[in-house]
Amino acid sequence: MLKELIESQPDLIVVDVKDSIESTVGYLHKNQEKIDLLFLDIQLADGQCFEIFNHVELTVPVVFCTAYDEYVLQAFKHNGVDYILKPFDDEEVFNAIEKIKRLKKSLSKGSLNSIQSLFHEKKGFQKSIIAHVGKKMIPIVIDNILLFHLENEAVNIYCADQKKYVVFKTMNEIESMLDDQHFFRINRQMVINRDAVKEIEPYFNRKIMVQATITIGPKIIVSRLKVTPFLNWLEQPS
Repeated sequence: MLKELIESQPDLIVVDVKDSIESTVGYLHKNQEKIDLLFLDIQLADGQCFEIFNHVELTVPVVFCTAYDEYVLQAFKHNGVDYILKPFDDEEVFNAIEKIKRLKKSLSKGSLNSIQSLFHEKKGFQKSIIAHVGKKMIPIVIDNILLFHLENEAVNIYCADQKKYVVFKTMNEIESMLDDQHFFRINRQMVINRDAVKEIEPYFNRKIMVQATITIGPKIIVSRLKVTPFLNWLEQPS
């Protein structure tokens, strides 16, 4: 239905339709320069679409079309310029397309970062997170957290003062709260703060291991597919 709606516009054509992260990544590696706009659902056949951005440096704007409303912030951190909730109607799709056309007229292609920064300023990032200590709950300043680690269905947070706390949120929820200039999800169980990275050394199967600036129990392993994005992230200005 979405394909038919898009192609009902005389100047638009859908160049391809993919249903998985793997097929989308493969297509974008070869054909991204041919695309003006990408429509993405959150849930694909083999996982959440945000994994695509760990394998492809996307330079085209994205319209997210999804039944889930909890990923808005995460979407606008990943080239998102509109977010349409299912079930959507024709007008919402056409409005999103017109929005892209207006942006293309007013901004050069190299200004996508400026578009994203506007959304970042509008949405902002959380400054603190609620941790559990016995029967008490205390706010922890996110900038003081060096590592999030999922273990036994709870997330342990390790702070710069060597203290450890527990928060009851999913890793996806936590990731959506964080500024990706300062935090990076290195595997399914861990998100690390740039300030926590002291040293990096090779690990098995083309993975790498991070030595942290504080003593942390679990090994900090960057998954194989995220090694290159992680190293690129470390070199970016914070």
